[in-house]
Amino acid sequence: MKAPEKNPHPATASTSASQYAPNSSRSHASAFPQPTSFGNSQHDDAERDAWLADDAAAFNDIVGSSQDDAIGSEDMHLYGDMDTKIVGCQYYRGYSNRGEHVLLKREPGNPYDSNAIRVDNVAHTQIGHIPRRVAEKMAKYMDNRSLRFEAQLTGHIGTFDCPIVVHLYGPAPTSVEGQRLQSQMAADKLPLKALREAERAAKQREKERKQAEAARLAAARRAAAAGKRAGVNSQGEFVNPGSTGTQSQPDMSAILEASERIDPRKLTNQAEKLGVSEEQLQQMPMAEQPDSIKTQMLPYQLQALQWLLDQENPKAPAATGQSTQLWTRVDNHRFTNIATNFSTQSEPKLASGGILADDMGLGKTIQMLALVAADAKTNGKGSTLIVAPLSVLSNWSGQASIHFKDGCQLNTYIYHGAGRVKMSTQDFAQYDLVITTYGTLASDHASGPTKKSERKLRATGLYSHEWRRVVLDEGHNIRNPQTKGAAAANGLISRSRWVLTGTPIVNSLKDLYSLLRFVGISGGLEQLDIFNSVLVRPLKLGTQDSSLLLQAIMRAFTLRRRKDMAFIDLKLPELKEFVHRLQFSTEEQQKYDALDEEARGVLKAYVKKDASGQVTYNHLLEILLRMRQVCNHWKLASKRVADLMAQLEQHKTVNLTPETIAGLRQILQVQIDSSEDCAICLETLHNPVITNCGHAFGRDCIVKVIQGQHKCPFCRAELKDDQCLVEPSNEFGDASEDENGLGEDANSSKVEGLLRILGAVAKGEKTVIFSQWKSFLDVLEEPLKQGGFKFCRIDGTMSAQRRDQALEALNKDGDTTILLATLGVCAVGLNLTAANNVVLCDTWWAPAIEDQAVDRVHRLGQTKECSVFRLVMDKTIEEKTLSIQEDKRKLMMLAFSEQKNKRMASRTNRLADIQRLLS
Repeated sequence: MKAPEKNPHPATASTSASQYAPNSSRSHASAFPQPTSFGNSQHDDAERDAWLADDAAAFNDIVGSSQDDAIGSEDMHLYGDMDTKIVGCQYYRGYSNRGEHVLLKREPGNPYDSNAIRVDNVAHTQIGHIPRRVAEKMAKYMDNRSLRFEAQLTGHIGTFDCPIVVHLYGPAPTSVEGQRLQSQMAADKLPLKALREAERAAKQREKERKQAEAARLAAARRAAAAGKRAGVNSQGEFVNPGSTGTQSQPDMSAILEASERIDPRKLTNQAEKLGVSEEQLQQMPMAEQPDSIKTQMLPYQLQALQWLLDQENPKAPAATGQSTQLWTRVDNHRFTNIATNFSTQSEPKLASGGILADDMGLGKTIQMLALVAADAKTNGKGSTLIVAPLSVLSNWSGQASIHFKDGCQLNTYIYHGAGRVKMSTQDFAQYDLVITTYGTLASDHASGPTKKSERKLRATGLYSHEWRRVVLDEGHNIRNPQTKGAAAANGLISRSRWVLTGTPIVNSLKDLYSLLRFVGISGGLEQLDIFNSVLVRPLKLGTQDSSLLLQAIMRAFTLRRRKDMAFIDLKLPELKEFVHRLQFSTEEQQKYDALDEEARGVLKAYVKKDASGQVTYNHLLEILLRMRQVCNHWKLASKRVADLMAQLEQHKTVNLTPETIAGLRQILQVQIDSSEDCAICLETLHNPVITNCGHAFGRDCIVKVIQGQHKCPFCRAELKDDQCLVEPSNEFGDASEDENGLGEDANSSKVEGLLRILGAVAKGEKTVIFSQWKSFLDVLEEPLKQGGFKFCRIDGTMSAQRRDQALEALNKDGDTTILLATLGVCAVGLNLTAANNVVLCDTWWAPAIEDQAVDRVHRLGQTKECSVFRLVMDKTIEEKTLSIQEDKRKLMMLAFSEQKNKRMASRTNRLADIQRLLS
């Protein structure tokens, strides 16, 4: 048989059967040959004969690919490549391009071969099958999900077959499962060449790393011998030399001297070379201001309005070579998607809408309201649905009344609350603007059909109406595509769809995928497997083609301007950000080191178990939480949970006593603080509870399971009734234990450092102190009182009235100079411009929430220079967290080319971050 023509840089597609999400891939193919059509026939005797007489030579075509692979995946690794072919093409209809990503699907019910594996294009049109003898080798691995198979066409379609390369991905080769898998693959003569090449490359990288580390240490010794001044570490970073007490008159210049100035929002050099430049954004065309809008819109806002109008009315490329939303016209009859190489004769379905990702404070609200007004003048009125967080619900109705002229006001209705009136499509049609919350949307969605494919109009509720447009404010709320919230948003019927968010990428490109799917991206990228294969894994490898593809996607669907761009001209005062490193006392260091050693041991045990032990994973999270909390104050970290974990490991469940209830509540708080998902519905924990076997769920979900099965879904421990459930504590409990001789009321090193900064703040200036933990705000209150500081506070337990009172005090009481605030509460919907200093007491994976919190201070209305201090304990988990944050910022910035600035998959990514923290 003629050897298939190889693509030097094939990318991968995916098997729908696999649970894995590999992080490695070939680079994106850049050539798009002419598509070829398939014949059309039904299954018949000839096809059966073709199955039974499958070309025996096909199996001999399986060879390890010689293509070089640089794999840096944390969760999946490329084991090998098979060059084979698709057979039976004469029986199916479709188009095929060399380099096209295709889907592999098992057909255990195939009447001719129970091992059958069919090949589909991204439109789920069948192309053919994998050869019988090759499928025989692959089928058991697909069925038990031990391997993930991804495929791409490597040549032109023939009358009967088509060459294809299949990539084989598996778990970490050093894991127990990985070792077992390699033995099985070797026995089945499946290729492992790519894995062996990756192992050799890893050994070479480790050798080079050790050489570089030895050189760095030698340079540090020479510098030390030369008498380098104290206070600067081997990386040239400033560190706090330590202090035995709070200075009576702290000096800000001394504080800044002991801090390292940073620009966490700057762009990497790689991203600077790509994408839309600031000059191009400045030259975008402007729309005319709608007659009904009385507020004078700024030039950049009118540019956005024109972009919004254009995005709602996309046109397929008219001439050969032109592109729209990644679709290129190949000739008069065919369109090809440049991301997946999929071709179609019919005009592709284009998305009407997009992602408006301007920085907070640039006026996304007025820009969207102007779109409603401008479109109504041209195309007639239609109802727009705004979905927003509860905290900003009134902002939309308020802005709608402020910005429109008298007589031109939008007819607005807020659809929210348990007692809301049931409305039909005729009711909704009376309003220009209907405003609702994400919770209300999910509630309406849950009351209807459960089938994902069901998108028929209902009799009442939000799903009874075909909306002119749907707008998701703070649209990153649907960033997890597996949640009910994301399903609810995608289930709406509308002509246009918009996402408003300043942070379209919070943690990973999976966030972006969910937004693009909602907007209506097509060509195969609306399928997560294909999105991962085409974009996510190549981007992790750093391939230029994948970076360019990401840029193309963002240009096609997203508009983002930053408030620091010169042409925006907001005239905001300067924002300076600092990392202020602090050192532990000897006693604090001993406590931290003990936790660090414990965490390394648990991590090693968890990885050895191949990430299967839920109790061990909870234990790992619990130790990491205690390590982070010790960095703030030892009073936050209790040993009670460690003792409880030991009991659970031995007995599976515990009797509910005051002591175990307190421990279970702390475990539950670990889950809440770590943004874990409910294992039943895959949504972020809602009304969280924990079982007496140590597993956290949403209350409604686990109660239904208990009523039906009386067993824990995780460990199968017996759960008799809901009396075995423990709810979170509303108060900061007795978490302190006077270990290591630490005084109960003594200030920690971080608290001392915070007090020094507050003492150095200029008279008349105010400061916002952020922490993730309400408990740490509790700890801070007494030292602040003793220091003579008057403060107010906002956290998630407070009523709206008490929050308003706190903001009133910050804004109008000259003696109130400090606001204590939890990050989650203050990241959305607040104006804190009365303060101009920010202290971030602790950090975690995702920097986007921190950035939004800082932007509540540094925004329109701010008149003073702003300073941000990140408090970081030296040589701890907190320093490594900054590195993880930087990687997430780079991903966001790379996507926009800024020149400044389910369950197992999410856990795998989080585990990779944990391994970095403890490395």
